[in-house]
Amino acid sequence: MNVAIVGASGAVGQEFLKVLDEQNFPIENLKLFGSHRSKGKDYIFHGKSYTVQELTENSGPEFQDIDFVFTSAGASVSKQYASLITSGGAIMIDNSSAFRMDDDVPLVVPEVNGADCFNAPRNIIANPNCTTIILVVALKPINDLSPIKRVRVATYQAASGAGGAAMDELVEQHRQLSNNETPTVEKFAYQLAYNVIPHIDVFQSNDYTREEMKMFNETRKIMHSPDIRVSATCVRVPVMRSHSEAVWVETESPVSVEAVKEAFSKAHGVKVLDEPLAKRYPMPLELAGKDEVFVGRIRKDLADDNGLNFWLTGDQIKKGAALNAVQIAKYIISHSK
Repeated sequence: MNVAIVGASGAVGQEFLKVLDEQNFPIENLKLFGSHRSKGKDYIFHGKSYTVQELTENSGPEFQDIDFVFTSAGASVSKQYASLITSGGAIMIDNSSAFRMDDDVPLVVPEVNGADCFNAPRNIIANPNCTTIILVVALKPINDLSPIKRVRVATYQAASGAGGAAMDELVEQHRQLSNNETPTVEKFAYQLAYNVIPHIDVFQSNDYTREEMKMFNETRKIMHSPDIRVSATCVRVPVMRSHSEAVWVETESPVSVEAVKEAFSKAHGVKVLDEPLAKRYPMPLELAGKDEVFVGRIRKDLADDNGLNFWLTGDQIKKGAALNAVQIAKYIISHSK
């Protein structure tokens, strides 16, 4: 395959390179693109140095021989260059929010709705929001047991969800506070160190944030279930990497904890880590860099006879972004033969 990465210098762009290597993705030629600021940077992949080219309106010929383009440079860049990127037949797998809710662009998590990849008339496939990806991977095995009616979720989102500079700011805040200095606050609404912020992205007219509405809309589209009711509260926590979520699910019929644990254990992309007496449950400190979504604290909901509660943790840069995109490409390759 001939592959290009747009936004190669960013946190997700760098993760693309790592994941493509780990997944042994079949690459014959690789091209890297970025902003004017990133132009000229060199990165090593499989022992060979690649230089970042600036993406411009004149870059069209560079994409004529490309099979897959992984884009993670923001929605405005994706919208501006989508036609150029796909002009030679390349499949654009976009990590931004630009096209997620477009009717003619599939929104794909391969473990849940991989077949949707083949209904992409614009040659664009959208990668869902990171919190949605790790949620629906865990919802799918439950939904297969009994259709899900309602999902209530509280997220605990790491600093890395706001980018590499946000991670640096959290580290710097801890340093500053330990030296009795005033902490720098630029990437978040408030100081994140020693704090939690119940606010991610901008507030909408209904007082939910855009991040919370992404979970509402994207979950329904991915699972082909427009009647699922999803309500989310998204919270930024002083964790470096990997998001966690507390999830309450109501199914049409009662489902036992034992049946859910068995379904989770057989599901692709899910690992069960649920040993309460041994104090074993998913935590971001242990699970950063892992491919799977880890689930634990699985129990009946005491307030709902058809309800279940569980906790999950997933690396939002990996499975929540780069890995999911690469898995989309691998799904297309493996199911096209």
